[in-house]
Amino acid sequence: MPAATVEDHAWGRIVTDAPQYRPVRVAMSYEPDEDPKAVRFDFPGGTGWTFPRELLESGLRAPARSGDVEVWPCGRVQAVVEFHSADGVSVVQFDTTVLKSFLRHTYAAAATAPRA
Repeated sequence: MPAATVEDHAWGRIVTDAPQYRPVRVAMSYEPDEDPKAVRFDFPGGTGWTFPRELLESGLRAPARSGDVEVWPCGRVQAVVEFHSADGVSVVQFDTTVLKSFLRHTYAAAATAPRA
């Protein structure tokens, strides 16, 4: 029996030098049958990033980077996820509670995944 795919949605804030943040709806997904160690963040317009789930968890406590993605805490209740590409850098700020909730859902799904 295949493991359940997790898909949560969150509002993030695109950080720029403008005085106002731009909100963005992000689809966060985890497919334990596809890659049990990775999560994916998809943005409007078809841009998506797959990166280690451990990076997201570690980055909520202290700055962490893997490849083109960096995560770090920002104050007590927010975290920043920075995505690097050939087109530049996107910086998105999230409420930490939303990211922690997503991680809890991924670990619950992984616990019910069949073992090989």
